[in-house]
Amino acid sequence: MLSSLRTRSFVALALLPAVLIFLVFAIIPIIWSMYYGFFDWKGLGDPKFIGFKNYEMMLQDPIFWRALKNNLILVASAIIGQVPIALLLALLLLKNNFFNRIIRSAVFMPMVLSTVVVGLIWGYIYHPQIGLLNQLLESIGLESWTRAWLSDPKINIFAVSIPINWANIGPYLIIFIAALQNISSEVNDAAKIDGAVGSKKLFFVTLPMIWDMVVVTIVLCISGSLKAFDHVIIMTGGGPAQSTELLATYMYNNTFTVYRYGYGSAVSTMIILISALLIGLNYILTKRRS
Repeated sequence: MLSSLRTRSFVALALLPAVLIFLVFAIIPIIWSMYYGFFDWKGLGDPKFIGFKNYEMMLQDPIFWRALKNNLILVASAIIGQVPIALLLALLLLKNNFFNRIIRSAVFMPMVLSTVVVGLIWGYIYHPQIGLLNQLLESIGLESWTRAWLSDPKINIFAVSIPINWANIGPYLIIFIAALQNISSEVNDAAKIDGAVGSKKLFFVTLPMIWDMVVVTIVLCISGSLKAFDHVIIMTGGGPAQSTELLATYMYNNTFTVYRYGYGSAVSTMIILISALLIGLNYILTKRRS
């Protein structure tokens, strides 16, 4: 009993610095942001209390709804794209040999690159005149498919989602490989004896064993997509005509471009609420029944 108490005390003491840092640099700023969301404030002078007026203006702004729609598209593309691709690559690259380690490093590489570099690379790939994508389409006889990928409002948000997904598959690959390696060899042997091979093993053995990790990766996809900012700012700046505007860029433009700090705080609070709603919905939909 005394040993268990000492262990718990040591763990709590070890976690205390991290908890304090998180409290000071994350939780308290969020609370302050929620507080200023009820004020009309330009960043200087005394803030003026206006209640829920910032939220009312936000809900009446069509640009906000366009940004929300674009963010939901990013969330859907991340869940449909990042999670299955990362899981498939994890299954293919599970064996720890030299070739697989090279491929893992290549897949993870975009994550360690600066988002500015990733945005610039894909901006050149999508360039309508000198872009690699249009040149590739022309070389295989698909000239009719070439277009200004980042300027066409019908497709630019989907074009933007591809580099975002490409840059974020790496961490999920590592997570899934770690989860797959933690599956006991006895479980795999028993599944093989019972005739569970191929897709049967994947859906009836492997996925149930790592399902909690799948749920976690979906949560990370949701939160990451809702705070997407850098790639869009570099590639399109939210344009043209706000066609690639996201909630983060909408908040940034209102806060630091037109100096509506109170309104920007309200938008940031709304992002947190939307994120919590989607994560809660994810847990409801992915909850396993006994």
